[in-house]
Amino acid sequence: MAVTRTFSIIKPDATRRNLTGKINAMLEDAGLRIVAQKRIHMTADQAGKFYEVHKERPFYQDLITFMTSGPVVVQVLEGEDAVKTNRDVMGATNPADAAEGTIRKAFAENIEANSVHGSDSDENAAIEIAFFFSGTEIVG
Repeated sequence: MAVTRTFSIIKPDATRRNLTGKINAMLEDAGLRIVAQKRIHMTADQAGKFYEVHKERPFYQDLITFMTSGPVVVQVLEGEDAVKTNRDVMGATNPADAAEGTIRKAFAENIEANSVHGSDSDENAAIEIAFFFSGTEIVG
């Protein structure tokens, strides 16, 4: 496997409960390195553009409202097959379906407030990373 990068967001439900360090520890324990990280308060415009792929879905506006409800931590993670590794440690989108030992099983409040977002492909990881980070902000 090759060392690759992926994108991650620690969502408002998790930052509100001061879980950033615990989530980062789980990511690092899974073999991922945090090579860029910043805490931001996403604007409605940013969230709308970031989640534009879901624009026609019924939950789109609720998603924008939730993602702008408090600070988030955006991150670039690096490791062996980073997208898959991150998705494995995050767990299923619905925390009721998430495996023991995953972030969502441990910390998610519900399917929307599920504590983390992660890229679903290498291609989307590159797009999502570029949305929030310039190349000079990523230090490997």
